Order: sequence, then C-alpha cells, then structure tokens
Amino acid sequence: MSILFRYLAREIYSATALVLVAFLGLFAFFDFINELEDVGKGDYQIADAAVYVAMILPGRVYELFPVAVLIGTLYALATLARHSEITVMRASGMSNGALARMLALIGSVLVALTFLIGEYVGPPAEAAAQEWKLTATQSTVSQQLRSGLWVKDGRLVINVRTMLPDRTMQNARVYEFDDDYGLLSISEARRGVHDGKEHWRLLEVSRTRFLDDRTEVEQVPEITWRSDLSPEVLGVLMVGPEHMPVGRLWTYIQHLRDNQQSSDRFEIALWKKLIYPFAVLVMMALALPFGFIHDRMGGASARIFMGVMLGVGFHLLNGLFSNLGMINAWPPIMAALTPSLIFLAAAAGILRYVERR
Repeated sequence: MSILFRYLAREIYSATALVLVAFLGLFAFFDFINELEDVGKGDYQIADAAVYVAMILPGRVYELFPVAVLIGTLYALATLARHSEITVMRASGMSNGALARMLALIGSVLVALTFLIGEYVGPPAEAAAQEWKLTATQSTVSQQLRSGLWVKDGRLVINVRTMLPDRTMQNARVYEFDDDYGLLSISEARRGVHDGKEHWRLLEVSRTRFLDDRTEVEQVPEITWRSDLSPEVLGVLMVGPEHMPVGRLWTYIQHLRDNQQSSDRFEIALWKKLIYPFAVLVMMALALPFGFIHDRMGGASARIFMGVMLGVGFHLLNGLFSNLGMINAWPPIMAALTPSLIFLAAAAGILRYVERR
C-alpha cells in the first residue's frame, strides 16, 4: 500500500467523519425538536425523547453516509487541489483512471461499513427506539389504523386490533375460508402470544362456526395458529420497510407472494437496501472531477456547498423514483437503481468536460 494511498485515505476518512458528526448533530437537534410535541403523553418526558433521538442515530448514519462521503471527498480533493498536490500527482504520471481506482479502493471500505450499519446496527436500533417510545407513551403499534392490522395467511385472514410493543396481540380475529372462499369460521381471541418458533397461541377464544343450516358458538381456552409470520415480521407496522434488514424484508416479500398480495413497496425497499451502500462509490465518482478544477471564486467553500446540493438532490431523486416505481409498477430494481445511474452518468459527463478544458 503506497504512501500516497494512505495519505489520500486518511484525508477522505477524516473529512467524512467530521462532516458526518456535523450532520448527526444537526439532525439530532431537529429530531429532538420534533419529539417535543409528544412530551407529556403517558410517561414520555424530555429525557425519554433524548434517549429516543440517540437510539435512532444509527439509522441517521446510514441515511447520511453517502452525502457525508460526497462532501468529505470534495473537501479532501479541494484541499489537495488548493495545495497543488493533485497537479503534482498528475504531472508525475498518475492518470485520472489510476486516481479513480484509488478512490474506489478507499470507498470500498465505506461501502462495507454502510452495509453493516444498514443491516446489523440501524434496524435493531430503530426497532428498539420505536418500542421505547410506544412503551413510554403507552401507545400501541396498530393504533393509527382504525380497523387494526390485516394479514392474509393461506386460507386465514387475521385482523389484529392491537399489537403491543412486546409483540403480543390483543383482540385478534381469525377468519377461516374454504377453497372456494366461503367463510367457515370466525375466532375472536382476547390475547395472542408467539412461542418463538412457528406458532401463535390464541387465548380466551370465542369461535363461531358457519355450518350448512346453522351456526355454532363455542368457547375455547386456546387455539394454535401455525404461521411463518413471526412477531418481528408483523412488526412491519413499527419499523418501515426502509429500516428493515434484508432477511426480514425477503421473508415478508415471500409471504406476500405466497398469498397473492402486492409486494412492490417491499421489493423496492429490498433493492434499495442492496444498492444504497454502492451510492458511496457514486458520490466519490461525482466528487472526483471537482478535484481537477482550479480554485476560483469561493474555492473549497463553493465546492462543499455544491456537494450539499448534490447530496440533497440524490436523496430527493431516490425518494421520487421509489414513489414513481410503486405508482407506475416499474421493476423494483429499476426504481432502486436509476438515481445512482443518473448521478454516475453525471459524474462521467462532468469528468469528461473537465478533461477537455
């Protein structure tokens, strides 16, 4: 590993870390201000709001990482350009391709770090934060839905009126249908708990059976419902698809497909989870041409401002194509990949323009 590579990596990593800390402080402040409107609900106090904001920070790190890398790389390259170090590197025989490959190697570490945070740190932290807030505010997961949570599982349709933060059900109804979609029975359970494997135990059940010429009502202490729907998967109401790990997203997508339900939103979220870490490399490629532009008015400050605008534009475009993909039924990979391809093409175009000057 050359001295130049280590020097460039140190400059980019330190600048990225500085930008990321600054962004996290800013977003944490805004998140805390936003939480103040919930202070006073149940036992939710200012200290609880501060803990909640701290717990969602890993998710913020994941969201902000590509933008921080863009601005950090811009700043590092602008500093090198201001000291004529990039000019010296190019005069000594380093081609643009060699510099791009060096940035790609540096960025590969950041890609891996982004994926690890988005897969193993952010999702559990987000889930824990939501549980913390729901418990403190004495709320329920499905309270926003007037009719509760509806899930189709084979010939069963389950309606959960209330799902508590500890992943237990209250006031659940199970509608059982035959192969011709005729209603066979309705079971109403006061509580439902998961056994940690494949079964839900529905307790204190009142079951109504619809027979050919009559109905029967019976009281059952407990019935067992076998399902691949674990409490974590049902917790999709607690944590949005964008904050779920890849494995859980895949499990839920398979469940939706098995039950002939639309999975577009979750498939787009899955592809975004797989592609998003590589946005780090796209951002570094976008920053590369600005290292070859000599300082004029504004210097490094102007480039950093441009980096912020490009980062905001990337986030807006990412959200826009996700929504357009769902509305127009685009292939999920297309909706997830297009923003990165647009910015990569822009980086190539800017680099070609700079080289021709």
